[in-house]
Amino acid sequence: VQLEASGGGLVQAGGSLRLSCATSGLTFSIYNMGWFRQAPGKDREFVASIRWSDGRTGYADSVKGRFTISRDNAKNTVYLQMNSLKPEDTAVYYCAADKAPAFASSFTPDYWGQGTLVTVSS
Repeated sequence: VQLEASGGGLVQAGGSLRLSCATSGLTFSIYNMGWFRQAPGKDREFVASIRWSDGRTGYADSVKGRFTISRDNAKNTVYLQMNSLKPEDTAVYYCAADKAPAFASSFTPDYWGQGTLVTVSS
């Protein structure tokens, strides 16, 4: 199983980025997918998730209204559109896959991607 995150980079505060996570080796359409991030000196934290069974999404309070997670089952890829970026969004962003039953209420990663660095300058 491989999860390859891409799309990170340096952006000014207020700007936008779109992260992508291309997967292989798993049946993407039956995995919940999510994004986490880890800032320097901090623990990894949940950012967003999208359920395979009904497309329901969930977000951390810190990104609600600014970030949007989506998935393309035909391309086995999950995306994170990040708008109105803030310096506190600076982190390494990781995608994750969770083989959960339909309509699962929690997200517990089974697989992780390698991470992509997002740096937001003030």
